[in-house]
Amino acid sequence: MNEKENTTVHVVDDDEEIRAAVALLLGADGYRVQEHADGVSFLAEFKPDGCSVVLMDVRMPGMDGLAVQAELQQREWRLPLVFISGHGDIPMAIEAVNRGALDFLQKPFTDSILLKAVRLAIDSLPKSVELSSVDEALQSLTDREKEVMHAVCDGHPNKVIARLLEVSPRTVEIHRSRVLAKLDVQNAQQLVRRLMAANKL
Repeated sequence: MNEKENTTVHVVDDDEEIRAAVALLLGADGYRVQEHADGVSFLAEFKPDGCSVVLMDVRMPGMDGLAVQAELQQREWRLPLVFISGHGDIPMAIEAVNRGALDFLQKPFTDSILLKAVRLAIDSLPKSVELSSVDEALQSLTDREKEVMHAVCDGHPNKVIARLLEVSPRTVEIHRSRVLAKLDVQNAQQLVRRLMAANKL
């Protein structure tokens, strides 16, 4: 299975015509596509898999794109996220990028711009190290990554870990991302479960 077939692009937009057109374009280019009519249904239907990216409208009824983004961060689902915005939504889109979104596409956009944005989103997915066992994964961690991993497993948020290790929250975030990638998990809960299953906690 090639990279496109192994990556799911989640298209979240309340405009059915735009959603269908984007899904058609991506499908024709070889991507797996899942359509979601709004942010609430996306959050309900999405299952973390490590090979998904999200293309989402900023302004949607009920739960706008910023609220969905905040919920993804709360759940520690680190998904490459590209926003679609109308002209009046640009301030919201800029805020979304400041919060960690990769980019925003202003309507109307060309097919090539859309495909390029999706390609960049896929390229940003963490590349998991292929390890034969949890032992090998743990051996690949640096001393600092191990410290961060243990603090994460103890339930500490990044800001607390930063204080404990006397480093910046950004540094903790980087080490935390590397730990999750090396252990091939999506969030702290999965990390704890994997380590417990291997009798490493």
